[in-house]
Amino acid sequence: MNREDPVIGKLIDLGEKYAEIRAVILTSTRTLPNAPCDVFSDYDPELYVVDFAPFAESDEWFEAFGPVLVVHREDTKDKVRSWHTRLVSYEDGTKIDFGVGHVEALKEDCNAASLPDHFDVGYEVLLDKDGVASSLKSPTFKAHIPAVPTESEYVSLINDFWAESVYVAKHLWRDDLLPAKYNLDYMLKHNMLRKMLEWSIEIDRNWSWKPGAYGKGLKKVLDSETYNELASTYAGGDLKELWEALFRTTALFGKIAIKVAAGLGYEYLHDLDKRVTLYLRTVERLDRQTTDREELARRLREGYALLRG
Repeated sequence: MNREDPVIGKLIDLGEKYAEIRAVILTSTRTLPNAPCDVFSDYDPELYVVDFAPFAESDEWFEAFGPVLVVHREDTKDKVRSWHTRLVSYEDGTKIDFGVGHVEALKEDCNAASLPDHFDVGYEVLLDKDGVASSLKSPTFKAHIPAVPTESEYVSLINDFWAESVYVAKHLWRDDLLPAKYNLDYMLKHNMLRKMLEWSIEIDRNWSWKPGAYGKGLKKVLDSETYNELASTYAGGDLKELWEALFRTTALFGKIAIKVAAGLGYEYLHDLDKRVTLYLRTVERLDRQTTDREELARRLREGYALLRG
């Protein structure tokens, strides 16, 4: 961490200005040695106080850092674990994600058997008026590294993926853009394909890699072929392009899931893949004007019969 950074200096000044603030602790990326930081990298300070009122009821304290562009607020109230979040974007491009907690919560974290994730990601004490933070354990930097999935968790993800794909096909057949994009881009890709990709990377890195939030940084760790396949799964609003994106998504998921199965000694659900893919292809080819449900059922029966030989 660069102690000459003017934002760091202002954070220390903030803590010294308010008697209510007993400790200021910077967390996350900017505390890590050799961490990649750029002009958009956030600052993540945690302020530990004896009285929330000056920070929950007023904006004056964070407005002192410069003209504010926009702020997101969250407040969780509890006797000890109350937490006030102010995610502040400033007009000069600085982004500071303030967290305000009670000093008693910091004492609990110091006495805990293991370091909580919000410190284990990395931290540096900027100000500690009472010496409370001096008893924090050293970070292991293992927070947010995925655990090896059990076979049940692996199978569950595959089942959930293929079940969700059925919703995509239904919405595409109806030409209903927003739900189709939600199920395809968020549920299938962001929630499920991303997780399978992260598992595959962990296998290659012996479960020591820390994924970025929301898939951030995947481009840096995926091989170029896989990344290009992932990029090709995104489409705009054209119906034909969306159908193609769906099948690129399912193909990539299957490919990566098979790799993960091999790495973990599990079995991929090939039969489920084939049957649901047939279902999706059948829906894609179904006349969008048909009202005959039996037509869909007939085509599916014929397709399943061919699959089963």
